[in-house]
Amino acid sequence: MSNEMDAREPWQWDEAHWRKLVNQTRAGRRLAPSTWKNGARCAVALSFDSDHETNELRDGGKSIGRMSWGQYGNRVGVPRVLELLKRHDVKASFYVPAVAALLHPDEQRRVVAEGHEIGIHGWIHELNSVLPYEAERDLMFRSTDTLEKITGLRPVGLRTPSWDFSPNTLKIETELGLLYDSSLMADEDCYELVMDGTPTGIVEVPVEWVRDDAVYFMMHRFQSLRPYTPPKDVLDIFLREFEAAYEAGGLFQLTMHPHIITARSRVWILDEIIRHAKSKGDVWFATHAEVAAYVKDA
Repeated sequence: MSNEMDAREPWQWDEAHWRKLVNQTRAGRRLAPSTWKNGARCAVALSFDSDHETNELRDGGKSIGRMSWGQYGNRVGVPRVLELLKRHDVKASFYVPAVAALLHPDEQRRVVAEGHEIGIHGWIHELNSVLPYEAERDLMFRSTDTLEKITGLRPVGLRTPSWDFSPNTLKIETELGLLYDSSLMADEDCYELVMDGTPTGIVEVPVEWVRDDAVYFMMHRFQSLRPYTPPKDVLDIFLREFEAAYEAGGLFQLTMHPHIITARSRVWILDEIIRHAKSKGDVWFATHAEVAAYVKDA
């Protein structure tokens, strides 16, 4: 009956069908502590998706130019980010496709050695929504094992590539025993993920396109994709997001990409965000895993 319904126009679906689609993965109870660690008013969770060459490889691309852009993320981007984070003494989360980790294992070891978190980000930055359950599960488990083998630490969180979440993703996350996910957008505060009406215990550390550098700067000349927002305007957007989170006593989560944010004309955005947040005096900088663990126990 479900396949029969799927073949119909959406306006022809019966209520049971569209309710089933909606209820596959939902936001459950809000996980918003009254105060953060050590009495901080606001939590800041910085993250970097180290996609590197997989941005081109995932769609079968063979462009040497675009793969060189990915290599920039390893040669220049991640080292520049790590130096900046070290200078400010703050920790962050890095989400790494397994293929990128295999191409650049020393990068992952350095990230972990400097106290940052590495999370799952697919095998080759594939889109989960086009995969059958068996393939998605295999890739997710292999990705987790690969990151653990390279870094010596088993990841506890997942960010799906391109935030592409399939009907099977949450089930596979429960099978992996993950602490958290960071791919969905149902709230600004953390929340518990619910699968088909049943709470899973998995924390969502929510993302949002407005807090992602790629939507302002990502460029692909072969696809006529040429967005460009002046860096000062991107900083203004990010700072307004932070100020609202601070005023509410909530979470400010930010997603960046080493091959995008670290251009000389842009990296100062990250520097200014950290400086501004630290000037408040009562902000907790934490990895996504630390945020998830805190709200789950609060």
